[in-house]
Amino acid sequence: MKKIIVTARKENVDKIMPIIQDKIYNVDERQNIFKFEIYTWDQYLDDLLHQLYEAIDLRYKESLIEVYSPEFIVSPSLEREERKAKKQKEHVPVEKVLSSTRPLVHLRVSDLSLASIAGLIALMGLFLNNVAVIIGAMLLSPLLGPIYSFAIHTAIGKSSEAYRSLLNVLILLCCVIGLAYLVTLGISSFWELAPTPEIMSRFETHPIYMLMAILLGMASIMALSRGISEGMAGVSIAAALLPPAVVAGVSLHLFPSKSVNALLLTLENVIGLMAGGLLATLIMRIGPRQYYRQIQAKKFFVRIGATFMLLLVILLVLTFFVAETGKNKIPAAPEPRRRLPSVRQCRNSKHPSILSVYTIYPAAS
Repeated sequence: MKKIIVTARKENVDKIMPIIQDKIYNVDERQNIFKFEIYTWDQYLDDLLHQLYEAIDLRYKESLIEVYSPEFIVSPSLEREERKAKKQKEHVPVEKVLSSTRPLVHLRVSDLSLASIAGLIALMGLFLNNVAVIIGAMLLSPLLGPIYSFAIHTAIGKSSEAYRSLLNVLILLCCVIGLAYLVTLGISSFWELAPTPEIMSRFETHPIYMLMAILLGMASIMALSRGISEGMAGVSIAAALLPPAVVAGVSLHLFPSKSVNALLLTLENVIGLMAGGLLATLIMRIGPRQYYRQIQAKKFFVRIGATFMLLLVILLVLTFFVAETGKNKIPAAPEPRRRLPSVRQCRNSKHPSILSVYTIYPAAS
């Protein structure tokens, strides 16, 4: 249930009344300024807002549209209307989606701190070969916010906010990669570091990872626009970005000649996630309501979309090239040393071949 408060000039009243005649509403007039309180269900909200945009001249400061969510309303008429509303498909208003991105445009110190802490935890999990620790780092990562902001502002046509969000993504990734490199450099001075299977898996590049990133980007943007918390929806984004970025920093020190694999995988995931986010805005029909802004947004979206398509093609070619050449040979993870059985165990063994080895070569025990 939504409560819409519309403040309009007297000249717009004749256009507003036909729109709200089948709704429950109240009207208050003060000095030729009319204030409407309209009640409607969420399924009708987006269409109603679109009609009100066309009926009201929003160039005047007196003209306002406010939307609230009442805790509860007692009205038999609204209860009867609810049965009809359940059959309608709900469409999230673009104003609600846009308002959720405003805190994500500007990069804060807390975002850099969270990205650094998440990178350190992921680094520990990778060297410990502990999947649970890596997942814990994903829950802290703030990488979803800038990607979500980029996709929404690109669909709306706000180029400055979109470019700023793109810059925020690059800054966070550079922070994670640089911190992983410095920490690995410092630890390797005291302990010998060896690649683990979790690290080795982030060196493998394949076109299927790009497709996976596109699907994850679509799902995350759709989930976040539906009101799912950033911490839950952001796990998929962090899973695709955080470990490869950390491994890229690690490889810059431990085996620089092979770091191109991790960097390429990170780029594939970044471009794929953003491309998937743009596709999600198309599916959800997110865009400005005014006609002249729709034209501007469409031109900007086409330019950004064409750029990302070109980047995807280039990365796809590079992926096949790296996979086919001998440059992507990854150092194998050390196998655990097996402890040889004792002579007593061999004598008690039912396999005579083992006993014969220890009989001929007693020093091996």
